[in-house]
Amino acid sequence: MSTSVTRQTFDQVMVPNYNPAEIIPVRGQGSRWWDRDNRDYLDFAGGIAVCVLGHAHPAMVQALHEQSQKLWHLSNVLTNEPALKLAQRLTELTFADRVFFCNSGAEANEAAFKLARRYGNTSSGGRKNKIISFFNAFHGRTLFTVCVGGQAKYTQGFEPLPGGIQHLPFNDVAALEAAMSDEVCAVVLEPVQGEGGVLPATREFVRAARALCDKHKALLIFDEVQTGNARSGTLYAYQQYGVQPDVLTTAKGLGGGFPIGAMLATEAAAQALAFGTHGSTYGGNPLACAVAGAVLEELVKPELLANVQARSQQLREGLTQIGERYGQFSAPRGMGLLLGAPLTDSWKGRAKDIVNAGLKQGVWLLVAGPDVLRFAPALNISAADMAEGLARLDRACAALK
Repeated sequence: MSTSVTRQTFDQVMVPNYNPAEIIPVRGQGSRWWDRDNRDYLDFAGGIAVCVLGHAHPAMVQALHEQSQKLWHLSNVLTNEPALKLAQRLTELTFADRVFFCNSGAEANEAAFKLARRYGNTSSGGRKNKIISFFNAFHGRTLFTVCVGGQAKYTQGFEPLPGGIQHLPFNDVAALEAAMSDEVCAVVLEPVQGEGGVLPATREFVRAARALCDKHKALLIFDEVQTGNARSGTLYAYQQYGVQPDVLTTAKGLGGGFPIGAMLATEAAAQALAFGTHGSTYGGNPLACAVAGAVLEELVKPELLANVQARSQQLREGLTQIGERYGQFSAPRGMGLLLGAPLTDSWKGRAKDIVNAGLKQGVWLLVAGPDVLRFAPALNISAADMAEGLARLDRACAALK
């Protein structure tokens, strides 16, 4: 077997549903990673909002090392201490009474949507089964979750699609009021539409959704896969809206890079998933839960939450200045350290060009569609690393200009 691999190896042995960059990272530390030529890059992408504590954080390394010498896997025929401790902590820190563990955000949303359907069907004799979602939403890549998501490009070619899903304009209170009825079992929304352009929900919209769900006895589901785990500046973004959901999904930053997802629910909502109605072989894995438990304790520290706010302001100001200097993008929007900079009219469709130019200068960022740059750095990124990343982005934009 050959031990030498290159980017071309990907094209030879991997299914072609991805098109990764030419660079192959080999190690990371904090907010930087290094390629095979030992060149360093400032990580403003965070593994798509996953690496909330950066790379190789000591608390995560210690938790993984200690648990790896105890217990790796059992399945849910038995429970385990790390899973119970993590669930207990999540319920202490949030609205939730119950937790279901899985392996990803898509799985967490799949569980939430299945819960919603069972909740509606068992309470109405099968008449209450409509799920309301919003255009440009993103909820995962399983067949059910791409259908609830509001982006047709992810469902094309996979027909026939599951029914009973209605999409509405985001932040449109009137449209939501018109669509609500007693046939609706759930309304699902992202506090910030991440893949849809880093667009925050308005306070009016979120509060209207809560009131309408109460009126029609529907569940309000918050997809906080991307906004959760302190990325918004609070542990979960719902805490800034003055509204509590019935169900919340979380993943990405929950494990800080170790795969884990969770669905949080109130007591009343959780009862819909009775014994045997849903499951996951790896869900609640001791290794994943031990790491996530260590991550969670770091995320609730006041100094980390203060750093999110400070670095968010620094990033906003830096991006605004770069945008004004070169005219490629406008002032950023978003919450905490999930920010999006919309491209100006003359640069529409060229977000990937700016990302590629940034990579050449040693800074790695994301897109949120072809017209928005997306930034999701580690929540503990230092002021110095933030400044250096912005300087590298400035050079990238200057080169493009």
